[in-house]
Amino acid sequence: MFQCDIKPFRCFHFYRILLLALLALSGTIYIKHLSNPCTIKDLGYEVSNTRKQYCRNGLYDLLSLRPRKKGEPNCSKIIKGDSDAIKRGLQMNAFTKGKYVHLNEQNYTNITQDCHYFKEFRKYITIPMSKEEEDFPIAYSMVIHEKINMFERLLRAIYAPQNIYCVHVDEKSTEQFKAAVRAITSCFDNVFMASKPVQVVYASWSRVQADINCMEDLLKSNVPWRYLLNTCGTDFPLKTNAEIVRTLRTLNGKNTMESERPSAGKRRRWEYHYEVDDHISETETKKLPPPINTPMFTGNAYIVVCSDFVKYIFKDPQVQQFIDWVKDTYSPDEHLWATLNRMPDVPGSSPYNDKYELSDMNAMARMVKWSYSEGEILKGAAYPPCTGAYRRSICVYGAGDLSWILKQHHLLANKFDPEVDNIALFCMEEYLRHKTIFNTDV
Repeated sequence: MFQCDIKPFRCFHFYRILLLALLALSGTIYIKHLSNPCTIKDLGYEVSNTRKQYCRNGLYDLLSLRPRKKGEPNCSKIIKGDSDAIKRGLQMNAFTKGKYVHLNEQNYTNITQDCHYFKEFRKYITIPMSKEEEDFPIAYSMVIHEKINMFERLLRAIYAPQNIYCVHVDEKSTEQFKAAVRAITSCFDNVFMASKPVQVVYASWSRVQADINCMEDLLKSNVPWRYLLNTCGTDFPLKTNAEIVRTLRTLNGKNTMESERPSAGKRRRWEYHYEVDDHISETETKKLPPPINTPMFTGNAYIVVCSDFVKYIFKDPQVQQFIDWVKDTYSPDEHLWATLNRMPDVPGSSPYNDKYELSDMNAMARMVKWSYSEGEILKGAAYPPCTGAYRRSICVYGAGDLSWILKQHHLLANKFDPEVDNIALFCMEEYLRHKTIFNTDV
């Protein structure tokens, strides 16, 4: 019998690791306090509700992200829009502002020295939760540059063992941050750092290049992924992996992203040549027209594209020529993808007829609240006011935003930041974990 002569906390997690290891080896879940062991099939729909509930309760005991101490926010009520619970959450945020200690770079470097312990301590789900998910792997491009705790919490939220994840770390990030990301990614066979990192300058081509470098790496992997989603360090999912899979299946090979006719102001972004050093600046040099036979469109950096789309952009001569042309434009991530997705021969694209225009609210890629579109919905506003804070005119979500954004069809939302509202992020984590295991809301 193993004698635990290390810290009790570590000892407890050692036994939990052994329990989950049995699952991986034998297909049986031996969960603490369960007298009748469960198989993976017992988590599915083909067994009785009583048996399924029994086994999922045991799994939730192992993997719940809910703290086991009193005084924590009532996430169930917050997510349902209960004003008293939201007020309590805001009070807790104010009380803990600057006091809550998140894991830092050195913490992650230390705990990842034992990868089994790290994954168990951070409660990663390391088995496919359904056959449907296992048969539909997804690729993620993750472009990040700071806030290691936020990155790791995002990774944990979207992680599934059948998926594949490329993490691009900005070349100008600190060495401590790079080392921590390297340590985290080294604990997973399906998570890796981009082979060609670049220094990202806001609104320049480098932001697109970071995603393209990850796309190139992901195409080299042996994982037969169906769709690619790109993320940044302030994103968080609104759907479980199972829900994302089901949504992608309904697309049936089509892409989804914002793509609209440009305003006169946005046309200027590609009508003039822009130069880049540590920032991007406009010159007086006019550019030649784009080398394509279809119109230009605008959107944003967030895309959901099929694998054939990604393969195509590396092979088609016209697309390659267009990519070269946009490299000296302003914020090319906001017109490159939107335009490619309206070119007839591009896999998963839609015709450039006005009937196929998609706003950011109608596309599925990303839920973003802009300050200039908020207000009273009854008076025509696009969405209710932000309860967190604004950064570059974008809402950093607060607890009071969750009830509304979780009713939207988007796969992910931007922005979240634990330093603005950790309760909002914590409740999102608990909501997704509970729904992943029980297929029901908290």
